[in-house]
Amino acid sequence: MTENNNPTTARFGVEGRHIVLGLSGGIACYKSAELCRALIKAGATVQVVMTPSAAEFITPVTMQALSGRTVFMSQWDDRTAAGVDNNMAHINLSREADAILVAPASADFMAKLLHGRADELLSLMCLARPIEQVPLILAPAMNREMWIHPATQRNVAQLAADGAHVLGVGAGFQACGEVGDGRMLEPDELLRALDSFFHPKLLAGRRVVVTAGPTFEAIDPVRGLTNRSSGKMGFAIAQAAQMAGAEVTLIAGPVGLTTPDGVTRVDVESAHDMLGAVQLAVPQADVFVACAAVADWTAAQPATQKMKKDGTGAPPALAFKETVDILATVAQSDRAQSGALYCVGFAAESHDLLANAQAKRAKKGVPLLVGNIGPDTFGRDHNALLLVTADGAQALPEAPKQVLAHALVAQIANAIGVL
Repeated sequence: MTENNNPTTARFGVEGRHIVLGLSGGIACYKSAELCRALIKAGATVQVVMTPSAAEFITPVTMQALSGRTVFMSQWDDRTAAGVDNNMAHINLSREADAILVAPASADFMAKLLHGRADELLSLMCLARPIEQVPLILAPAMNREMWIHPATQRNVAQLAADGAHVLGVGAGFQACGEVGDGRMLEPDELLRALDSFFHPKLLAGRRVVVTAGPTFEAIDPVRGLTNRSSGKMGFAIAQAAQMAGAEVTLIAGPVGLTTPDGVTRVDVESAHDMLGAVQLAVPQADVFVACAAVADWTAAQPATQKMKKDGTGAPPALAFKETVDILATVAQSDRAQSGALYCVGFAAESHDLLANAQAKRAKKGVPLLVGNIGPDTFGRDHNALLLVTADGAQALPEAPKQVLAHALVAQIANAIGVL
């Protein structure tokens, strides 16, 4: 068995990036403080640039304390910017940036950008940035009526056509008391969006189907058989594949996890339901990742009414039948056999991981089998994986499931000839 020394230490997303965080005027500036802190915790460096209007909502002192850098507000500021002492902050700050993120981007600020106006430092910097090297990302924030106004929608469409990356908006209660679209995305959503933006698009143009979570096999209208799978690993893989540019369908058993951004989710309950959903999705897919912990057995005939104790101590009469093997069924399909569909299986074992994973890979007929010790990972945020192929086995040491998911997606991309 060979062990990869660095499979989970590759830098993705905002780690190691330098972000210019621009604030225009709006109550959503309070979220920018949390976003700044989140970016730094994720390994980025942050330079804050504020408009005078933004300073009416949050102080430069706050943003300086959070970013650890001097905050710039005026094009006439003669302080050293990006190590250059030439009174050209709009040039210097943009040249060292990996991206400029304006959050919040008010309706007025976006209208200004659209027309190429540059009457304060932030808009001047956006206009002066090297457009091919420094992406401009806008996080709109405004009242619901302002957001849906035709002028705003025209501006958003034209800004996107001009090369800006305009993020969506959130919906809900607004500071003005109204409810609707127009809220700035939450800091964690913005961080994920920025992570995704920088993530290598290893699976661009590919379609990926992922199963996740347990199944629930009813024995009566109240009770059933299930397992301890949380679905976290499968959801992490779906998110990693989406961040890598794939079009992702996530088929999830009964779990309470939030759907990853940009992923199409199909909820199922039983193994039979999951099989049907998979068979609908895989004919268009390039990759199938069977991460779900599917029940091996289901009730031959579930009771139509709740089975109750009768006081005799006798257990109820239960008969079971095997469920259809979803992974083997897909792996034996014509598309999988021809190589048009790359299949990845998972094996949650309790012991002898290598031997059991090798045996399961051969039995299922898949090119890649991912093994782990189930009791060590169910419900937890960390995992350790063993990747088993015809060429041998590769260990991915314990790491957060999101990190392992990115490493696995890179392995899949390499296997299907993307890298």
